[in-house]
Parts: sequence; C-alpha cells; structure tokens
Amino acid sequence: MKIFHTADWHLGKVLQGVSLIEEQRFVFNQFTNAVKEEKPDVVIIAGDLYDRSVPPAEAVSLLDEVLWKVTVDYNTPVLAIAGNHDSPARLQFGSRLMQANGLHIIGKPSESGGGTTVQIEDEFGPVRFHLIPFADPSVIRNLAQEDRIDSHHRAMESIIHQYGELDLSIRHVAIAHAFVTPLGEPEENTSDSERPLSIGGAEYVAADLFKHFHYTALGHLHQAHFTGTERIRYSGSPMKYSISEEHHHKGFLVIDLDKHGEIKVEKRALFQERDIRTVKASMADLLQEEPSADYVFVKLLDEAPVLFPMEKVRSVYPNAMHVERVVNRSLPEQATSRVTDIERLDDRALFESFYEEITGASPDEETRTIVDEVLHELLTRKGESL
Repeated sequence: MKIFHTADWHLGKVLQGVSLIEEQRFVFNQFTNAVKEEKPDVVIIAGDLYDRSVPPAEAVSLLDEVLWKVTVDYNTPVLAIAGNHDSPARLQFGSRLMQANGLHIIGKPSESGGGTTVQIEDEFGPVRFHLIPFADPSVIRNLAQEDRIDSHHRAMESIIHQYGELDLSIRHVAIAHAFVTPLGEPEENTSDSERPLSIGGAEYVAADLFKHFHYTALGHLHQAHFTGTERIRYSGSPMKYSISEEHHHKGFLVIDLDKHGEIKVEKRALFQERDIRTVKASMADLLQEEPSADYVFVKLLDEAPVLFPMEKVRSVYPNAMHVERVVNRSLPEQATSRVTDIERLDDRALFESFYEEITGASPDEETRTIVDEVLHELLTRKGESL
C-alpha cells in the first residue's frame, strides 16, 4: 500500500501580518499533482489542517478545493485528524456524509475517550488506520473516567489501550497529533510557529506507546524526522511558516507498506514560490543585490544607524518582513575599566560610553567630529536663548 503522509497544513496562516494563502495554493497544487501522478492508496493529514480554530473563508475554500481534487477527481481516500490549532467540532461537521466519498475527518475522540478505526484494503488484504485526534488530557480524563490522566502521555496511553491487543496478522497504522519523543523526555520544538501543547513537561509522549503499530504518522512538529524508531515519523509541514524553519527541507513522506508490514520511506519535496529566509548585509551591499520577492528577515550589519531602513530594503525585497540592525556587543577589554558613574561623565564621554556599549568599539574620528559639532551647536543655541 502506498501512503502519502502529510501534516500541519496551517491553512490561513498569517506571517508578520501577511496572508500566506496564495503561497499555500502554490504549494498544494504541487501536492495534488503528485497525488494525480503517483496514485497513492491513501492520503494522511495528521492534524492542524487550519492555523486557527476559526479559519478565514479563503482557507476553508482552499481546503475544500484540495480535498475535492484528491477524493473526487483522483479517487483517493483521505484520513485526517484535528490538531491543536483546529476546532474539533468544526472540523468534524458533516464527516459522516463525507465518508461516502472517501473523506474521513475525525475531529473529536469517541464518547469513551478513544480513537476511531478506518479499514482500507489493498491487494494483500486490510490495513487498519487508527485515527487519534488531538485532545487535551482533561477531555480524555472526563470521557474515559480515569482520574490518573494528568498528562498527554497518559491520555495517549489511555486511547491506545482502548484499541486492545492488536491483531498483528493485520497491518496497523496509527495517526496522531502529539509531541512524541523517544522516551517522553523534553525536547526543543522544531519551529517557532507551533505553539506548545501544554505548560511544562506534561506535553511529551513516549514513542514506546506506538511500538505495536507497523507505522505511526505524526503531526505537530514542523521538521520531518523519526522519533524512537524509523516506523514513528513526523512528515513536517509542507512549507515554511516562520523564520525558524528557513533551513528545513519541506515536503511530504511516501510510505510503501508491504504485505508483511515492512516499510520503505521516501521524501517528496515541495517548493514555495517565495522563500522565507534571512538576509545579512550592510545596507550598501544589500542595495546592490538582485531584487527578490522572497519573504526576508533582514539583519543589517551597519555600525551606524540607518535612516528609513525598511523603505530602502523594500526597494530590493518588496516582501521584506522585518529589519533589525545587528552589532557586535562583545566589549573590548579597555571598555570594562570605563567610568560607570554616568553622572560624572561630560556629554562627549557619555556618548562614547553609549557608543561602545552598543557597538562594542570606540567611535572613530569622523564620528567624534560629528558629535563635537552637534554638541557645539546645541551649546550655542542654549547660549542664545539665555
């Protein structure tokens, strides 16, 4: 069975006040073309279809467009679950009607606090997909009536336990949206654009819970990787959603599940029309660069302040998101012995102390001359007003 594993679409994402909906349409056209060409047996979306619980109309329209192409035009079943960014009730609305067209969207846990199973067959027999939508531990605790559930690990443990002992003569695939680590230990998130699932260490789930599944398709972390074993994987997000993801290689996973439950994994790349990246340069050098429509975060290397930096940057990068000036803040040894009582410094010495604090170097002679001229002019004006 050929499976497309994807997650964290975040449709409707806004970056620095700019909607990425057209960028998302560009990326998902590539994805639907891949479905058309490679003809997978099933497409998995492991949560966070939308970027927020009440998505904008254009995000709903884009999801409808993509799912129609995949399920109706290309006759490919889709198995999707809610992530922590989604509204479970909104996502699950009409799901029973959609199942007739092969679209299975599970937004909420079952009435007993468990997951949902969907069975799809290939030439070797059935494959059971166990869909586990994101749910806060308090929700699972109330539904399962288990007071001991006080963390995401225990909530996931309860859900998986409800499946009972898996019949290993049948192939089993888990689909979940969680922060899974090899031993349930804390790890850094892979992106600034993904908010924490909870405060403290309660959000982490141990990979060992999924050891009996032939494959586990995860969502939540935006960088593709496996955790615990190569059978437990994050597909990563299909495109970059923050500057912290600028070095990620985006795409989706193609899983070949053979008749014995063994897997082969391949990565398919997806490309953005406009990249999200950092540009480091002085303003003079930046203005000599080739114009680009990329979403850039600019770090200016100028030691002196730059007037109207964004206006100048956007003459080269019209979609620039942010500009900041980066200076060397490591102070020279002689700066550590400077006078610290600012009340004892004259105006020029005060400026030089400030300049060294900001730039990590003493002002050059030209800068000193300019400051002296400004100070002289201020003193002259003050004298004239007396």
